[in-house]
Amino acid sequence: MPTFLPASRRPRIPRRAQHPRDARSPWRTKDFRVLFSASVLSALGTNVSYVAVLLIAVLALDSGPGQVGLLGSLGTAAFLLIGLPAGAWVDRMRHRTILIAADLVRAALLAWIPVAWWCDVLTFWGLCVVVFLNGVATVLFDVAGQSALPRLVAPDALIPANSALVSLMAAGNVAGRGAGGALVQLLGAPLAVVCSAAGHLGSGLQLMWMARRPAPAAPVPQEAAGPGANLRAQIAEGLRHVLGHAELRAVALTGAVGNLGAVMVSTMLPVLFTRDLGLSAGVLGLFWAAGGAGLFVGARCARPLADRFGHGRGLVVADVYLAPAGLLVPLIDRGGWLWVAGAGWFAFAVRTGAANVLGVSLRQRLTPAGLLGRMNATFRFLLTGTMALAAALAGAIGAYASPRAALWVGGVLLGLSFLPALLSPLRGRRDLPVVEKPCGSAPKVAGCTG
Repeated sequence: MPTFLPASRRPRIPRRAQHPRDARSPWRTKDFRVLFSASVLSALGTNVSYVAVLLIAVLALDSGPGQVGLLGSLGTAAFLLIGLPAGAWVDRMRHRTILIAADLVRAALLAWIPVAWWCDVLTFWGLCVVVFLNGVATVLFDVAGQSALPRLVAPDALIPANSALVSLMAAGNVAGRGAGGALVQLLGAPLAVVCSAAGHLGSGLQLMWMARRPAPAAPVPQEAAGPGANLRAQIAEGLRHVLGHAELRAVALTGAVGNLGAVMVSTMLPVLFTRDLGLSAGVLGLFWAAGGAGLFVGARCARPLADRFGHGRGLVVADVYLAPAGLLVPLIDRGGWLWVAGAGWFAFAVRTGAANVLGVSLRQRLTPAGLLGRMNATFRFLLTGTMALAAALAGAIGAYASPRAALWVGGVLLGLSFLPALLSPLRGRRDLPVVEKPCGSAPKVAGCTG
C-alpha cells in the first residue's frame, strides 16, 4: 500500500518548478503590463501625429518636397544632437520618471499645434520647433523604455517581451497611421493632432502605476575627472562597447542602412501620393498601415526563426530573403503597381519586425546592466540619427531632381541593407549570450571581439 507522509514532512516543490514555462512569460510581471498598456496609447499617439503633422505641412501650409524633408529631419535630429549623452543621463536617473515626463511633454507640445491653428498663428517654422522638441522627448522615452525592460522581466522572458513590444509598434503603425489618414480626411488635421496628444497624456498617466525603482548603478570610468569628463568618458565607453563588438556593429549597420532607405521612402510618400498620383490621405494611411501589418507578422515570426535557425542566423535569414523586396517600392503608381509597391513595403516590414525583436534581444543580452542606457542611446544615435539625415537627403533629392528619384535611392538602400549582417559573425550565432562581468576599463561579454 502507498505510504502517505504528513503535510509537514512532505518535500516542498518550488512554485516556479511547477510552471517551467512561466519564466518565459513577461505577462506575469505587473510593471511589464503597465509599460505595455502605456505603450499602446503612446504608439497610437505617435503614429497618428506622424501622418497628421506631415499632411498639415503639405495640405495646409503648402510645403514643398524640401520643406517636408526638413520637417522629417527635425523629427529625428534630436537623436544626433543628444542621443549619446541621453544614454549617460538615463543610466543615472530613474527610468519611470523619464518615461512619464517625456510623455507629458509630448502631449503638451502636440496640443499646441491645433491651438495655434485655430488662433491662425501656425507657421511652418513654428511646426518645425514643435517637431524638434517632440523628438527630444522621444529620445529620452525610447532610451529609457528599452533600458528599463531588462529590469522588469526575467532573462528567459526577454524575447517574448521584446516581441510583444515590437508587435505593439506594428499594430500601432497599422491602427495609428491608418487612423491618422482617416482622421485627417474625416475630421481635419487639427483634431487628428488632438487625438495624438490625448494618447501621450494617457500613456504618461498610466505609467504612474509603475513601481518606483532606484536608478541603475552606472559604473564611472576611473580615468574620468570632473562632471564634464565623466559624461564624455561614459559616452565613449558606450561607443566602444557597440562599435568594438562585431555582432553589435553588424546589427547597428544593418539597421542604419535600412532606416536610411525606409525614411527616404516615407518622407516622399505624402508628396507623391497627394500631388503626383492624386491619391487621398486615406489611401496613404492604408499604404503605411500595410507596413505596420508587416512589422506585426515579422515580430510574431521572430521566436520561430530563432528556434529554427538560431538568434543570429535567424536575423540573417530574414535580412537576406526579405530585404531585397524593398526594390519594389519605387515602382509605385496608380492601379496594379500600387499593389506591387505595397507588397514590397509589406515584405520589407516583415524583415524589420523580425530583425527588431532578435536584434534588440541580442543587444540587451550582450550588454551589462550598467551600460544598457548608453548601449541603447548609441544604437538610437546611429539608427534614428540616420533617419534625420535620410529625411534631409530625400528632401534635397526631391527638390532638385524629383520625388520619384528620391524614392529610387531609398528603394536601393532597402534592397542592399542585408549586407552588413550577412558579412558578420551573426551567421554563426545560435543562442543568446550570457553576460559576463566587466574586465578592465571596458566591459567584456561572451563573444566580444573588442
